[in-house]
Formats: sequence, C-alpha cells, structure tokens
Amino acid sequence: MSYLPILREVFGYDAFRGPQEAIVNHVCAGGDALVLMPTGGGKSLCYQIPAIARQRAGHGIAVVISPLIALMHDQVGALHEAGVEAAFLNSSLSGEDANAVEQRMRRSDMTLLYAAPERVTTPRFLAQLDDLYAQGHLSLFAIDEAHCVSQWGHDFRPEYRALTVLHERYAGVPRIALTATADATTRADIVERLQLEDAQQFVSSFDRPNIRYTIIEKKDASTQLLRFIQREHTGPYGQDSGIVYCQSRKRVEEVAQLLCDAGIAALPYHAGLVQTTRQNNQNRFLREEGLVMVATIAFGMGIDKPDVRFVAHLDMPKNIEGYYQETGRAGRDGQSADAWMAYGLNDVVNQRRMIDESPAAEDFKQVMRGKLDALLALAEATDCRRARLLGYFGETYPKMKCGNCDNCLQAPQIWDGTEAARMLLSTIYRIHQQDGKTFGAGHVMDILRGKDTEKVQQYGHASLSTFGIGAQFTEQQLRGVLRQLIALGALGVDAQTFSTLYLTEGSRAVLKGETSIRLRASVSTPAASKSKSRASGSVHKPTPTPLDATGQARFDALKAWRGEVAKSHNLPAYVIFHDATLAAIAKAGPTNLDSLQGIAGIGVKKLEAYGQEVLRVVATVE
Repeated sequence: MSYLPILREVFGYDAFRGPQEAIVNHVCAGGDALVLMPTGGGKSLCYQIPAIARQRAGHGIAVVISPLIALMHDQVGALHEAGVEAAFLNSSLSGEDANAVEQRMRRSDMTLLYAAPERVTTPRFLAQLDDLYAQGHLSLFAIDEAHCVSQWGHDFRPEYRALTVLHERYAGVPRIALTATADATTRADIVERLQLEDAQQFVSSFDRPNIRYTIIEKKDASTQLLRFIQREHTGPYGQDSGIVYCQSRKRVEEVAQLLCDAGIAALPYHAGLVQTTRQNNQNRFLREEGLVMVATIAFGMGIDKPDVRFVAHLDMPKNIEGYYQETGRAGRDGQSADAWMAYGLNDVVNQRRMIDESPAAEDFKQVMRGKLDALLALAEATDCRRARLLGYFGETYPKMKCGNCDNCLQAPQIWDGTEAARMLLSTIYRIHQQDGKTFGAGHVMDILRGKDTEKVQQYGHASLSTFGIGAQFTEQQLRGVLRQLIALGALGVDAQTFSTLYLTEGSRAVLKGETSIRLRASVSTPAASKSKSRASGSVHKPTPTPLDATGQARFDALKAWRGEVAKSHNLPAYVIFHDATLAAIAKAGPTNLDSLQGIAGIGVKKLEAYGQEVLRVVATVE
C-alpha cells in the first residue's frame, strides 16, 4: 500500500526522501524499527505518517515519547497547522488542561499524544495505556532521541531505561525508536535496552554535505569567535542565527555579553537561569531571526529551527557523538552552514580529568577515553574531516576530499614534532628524577625553551640538561605536541592537581623513537578565503531559490506576513511555512488556488487556511 497520498494531503510533499518510505511501510504494517537518520533528514514523518495511517485504519492513538517538554507545544502546533489532531501531556499544563487531554486520550480523540518518558512509566499513565490497549486503541509507540537510553551515548537519561515496559506490557503494538546520533556501541545498547532485537534497522548516511567543518587552535577564543561571526555570518542581509556552545554557565554569560557588546544579538541559556528566563530565551531564538544562542549542552536537543547558519564550540565536547549531534543543528534547511570549533591543550586536560574523576567503573572510563581520543584525532587531523567523521560511524566517504572542510579547502602545513615530544618527555623525567615532583605544562615548556623564570630559578631547573635545548620551538608548537601526547596516552594528567603532567607506559615508545608525532602547523585562514571558497554563504544568499527582483520582493512580503501569523498563533515562523516554501511561492507568482497546489510544503489544510491570504500578499507586489 502506498502512503504517498497522506504525505501529499497532510504535509504537501510529492515524494519521500531516502529510506522514509520503507520505514513508513514497515511500521504501518506493524513492524518495530530502529531509525538512525541525521538531523534535518525527516525523522518525524517516519512516525507521524504511520500514526495517521494506523489511526485511520482504526488502531487508535500513537504515543510519542520525547524528553523535550519545552518543545512539545511547537511540535503539536505544527501538527495542528497540518490538520492533524495531536496533544501533549507535561508539567506545563494546568491540572484542568491535563484532565481535558486525558479525557480526549480515553476517547481516542487524537492521532498523536506527546509525553515525557518519566510520565509514560508512572502507574497512572500506564493504567490509561492499559485501557487503550484493551480496546485495541494503541496504534504505535515512537521513542524519540533513543540514544538517551544508552550509558554509552552522549546524553544518557536513566528514565529511558524504564521504557522496556512498553515491549513487555503491550505486545503487538509497533515501536519505532529514532535518533540522529549513535555509534556501533550506542546502537547495540539501544537495541538491548529497549528490547528491539527483532526490529528492522534503518541507517541513513550520516553525511551533512551542506555543513562546513572548521577546527582551529585556541589562541584567544572569544576574539576568534567574534571574528568568525563578523566575517562569515554578518552581511548585507543582517546577522545569521547561530548557536555557540560553552562548557560552563559562567562562560556562557561572559560570551553572550561579549557578543552583545560587539553589536551581535545574543542570548544566554543554561540550567542555572530562572526557568521562565530560559524558556523565554528559547522561544525568542525559535521565533526571531538573527539571534545567537550562547548555551551549555542543556540547550539544543530537538531544536527544529531550520535556518541556524552556524554552530560554534568554544570548548571541546566529550565525544564525537556529542559534536555531531550539536553541529547537526546547523543547516537543517539544506542551505550552507558552518560547524566551527576552537580547542586547545586545556580542553584535552579538562576532558581527561572529568573522565578520570568520574565515579564510574573502569571499563566505562575506558570506553569514554576511547571516544575522547576519536574526537581528538578528528581535531588534530590533517586530512578530510568529513571522511574522519563519517568513518567514526562506520561509513566510508567515497572521495579523498569533500571540498567543504577547512583541511580540504586549505591544505594544512605539517611538521614533525617527534623531536620536540622526546624533549618534553625527557624534561618531565628529569624534573621528577631531581625533585620527585610533577609540574604543569607551562613550567615544563619554560624549561625546554630556556626561559629563566622565577619558578625555574626557585626549583633550580636551569641546571637540568634539557634546559634551553628546545628554544627553537614556539609555545604554540609545544602545546600542540603536548595535546597529542596526552591524546596518545604517552602523557598523564594528575587527577588531584588537574594540571601537572607525568610519564606513562606509553611514554617509552615515544622516548625510544618508536612512535612519531606529526602535527598540523597553526595556519590562520585569511579573511579573503571566505569569498573564494564559500559558493553560497547565507549572508550572500537570502533564499533557498534564486529569485529575480520581483521574486525577492514577494519573498520579503511573504516572510513579513508569515511572521504576523506565527506571532498570532504563538508558534515559530517555520511551523507556518518553511523558507523553501515561501521562496517557491515567490518564484511561481501564483494567481489562484490551483496554482498553489503542488508547491512543496502546502498540504490540504494549509491551502484551505492560508491560500487566499498568500495570493493576496503575492498580488500586492508589482
């Protein structure tokens, strides 16, 4: 059976993308599924269409389990705009409103119900599900952000573990688990924890070809970030929307203020803010254009804003899954976007420290160290970053160069840091031999470069045989060598002092010359390279479809109209129509409802609700 009519009628699209159709067919037929699909790949349709189809076939309600309480309102609002009956149950509802939703639920008077995992597994909610199940009115369970069930994932949430009850209690009700990010270890854990051993797995390509990956060495991170935004994401059409991730709440506040002081509209987001402030900032980011959200990783999961033009990291994430998930929030509309990260020696030291200090079992720590090492390898890579990133998820990139990462666009200079590495390790060895103590990176580098500082004098370290033998190396070069030595496990970081360095078993191979250290030279990309290498930056290309002057005027008028409608409905503008739909309307210049039909993103309900208004707006532009 084809479910294309539902896709066209409800969502206004003529064709499924990638594996969507196969997933829809499988779940509609009652099968379980595990879906790995990148952000922006259309995961939600994979359960929304089966929910509609199975509801029409008399199977009742689909329950969507999502951790995103703050975003359920917008998700349900988007379904209402498309003519689908949906509701949510979460703590934002008053008791009266929650009771009204529960009554509708008992009557099966909706197609989809969104709820958080901690609510789904309460005795009260399970009793309500029991009643629906007894009547044959449970059509399917959709478990969104399924990586949250895995301790190996980047966003583990214990409450997801209790969702095994769905398989045990409601046999025969299909389950679809979805995530944008899971390596092989996390994927296996999802299957085991959710008892999806018999589920069909649908794994899409992890490639996001529209995202440009750039990773630079930290010098003055705040200034580097400011320069990046000003050069790449501020232009004749205004400032782009973006997300900046920082590790600490304090840093979030500082960076948000720095950007505001520089004339860049920015908002902070972290768990320490008052809940109403946090929610207001999130709502503004979703509903307004040209805002930068500066946040901890508490922000972002499930953010559907399609026009995020960049995601920047001022601190290194814990692993590649986190990096991929966070950078994947850029460019959901398929237009060009940037993933930019600055990292340095302190990032490596801090991440190692957090793992070593963790109360977790040693086998868990080893897995986490391996994941961090993979991210460090990506950061230090001198070859195609996209190929490295995809390789981590078990996907082979078919080309040597992607043409859309910093290494492919401007080949880095390479230098052999093996000699410097041996000098650094020898210095640490001799310090310990003389004093029986460990010291930090700065002191070790001062000795090697022959800097007779007060501390060097205090400990008599100018007398060491390695004093001054590395004077030809810059501090920046030596920091790069230290990063790699720590990443290789050839240097340890003391968990008590958080900063001092000590030799490990892995040091021996480097000291003997059995392991070589090759590094990228630090090369700053000239500002001019932007215009040469970026074929279509957002600051140069305001719409997804090339438009002439009249078309651009229509597009601008339609965006203004859409903004007013969205504001009156208390929804983000893209929920009404995506930019791509507005651009297609602006280009076509429709004069009647028939000519609006067939434009991607205009389903039956939206044509009925907005068709005449859209034609009116188009007609006002000469």
